[in-house]
Amino acid sequence: MPATRADLFARLDALGIAHETYDHAPVFTVEEAEAETGHVPGLHVKNLFLKDKRGDLWLATVAADRRVDLKHLQALLGAGRFSFGKPDLLMEVLGVTPGSVTPFALINDPDRRVVFALDRRVAEAERINAHPLFNDASTVVTGAGLKRFVSSFGHDVRIVDLDTPA
Repeated sequence: MPATRADLFARLDALGIAHETYDHAPVFTVEEAEAETGHVPGLHVKNLFLKDKRGDLWLATVAADRRVDLKHLQALLGAGRFSFGKPDLLMEVLGVTPGSVTPFALINDPDRRVVFALDRRVAEAERINAHPLFNDASTVVTGAGLKRFVSSFGHDVRIVDLDTPA
């Protein structure tokens, strides 16, 4: 069974990561999120669940206002050609549905099938917000807190600077 919001919050608490959650209507796009969460403090993120041509799975968390060129991202990461992961694979590996993709879903990947890539801007942010496993809320943590959360499951945090030429 995928982790629940309560499981997520218990893990954050156990790690000593301060967090605050804001409920809102479900959102499926960056535009909808801006309309619903403009009042939520911190840097808003978007998340890309990707599969490369070698079959490796990736989760890229980037600033919501950033345009992502997948060819540039794959070059920076040394990955094969990217395509978006299918919804059934997303549920199987991260336990979330499209629209609810979040770095917090790595709680559901104990086998570390997914490689995590984090936009430098997000990693360095004082406060960031992401869905707490469902797209009907936003949970605010620090960039350092997010890195500590992800690392607690044995995932490496691959910092990527999207402003760097490939």
